[in-house]
Amino acid sequence: MPWTAKDAERHTHKANSETLRALWVKVANETLERTGDEGRAIREANAVVARQSDETK
Repeated sequence: MPWTAKDAERHTHKANSETLRALWVKVANETLERTGDEGRAIREANAVVARQSDETK
């Protein structure tokens, strides 16, 4: 089942804007489709959002 923006809010506090939540969803769903590993998908999405969040500061 694909993740939604609500899931992003549950998995990382850094997804604090609509843009970052959409990015998290995109990365998580693409990684899940590619690898089939939910844990890896969440970790990768969190890492991408964290990097993006740090770059905007």
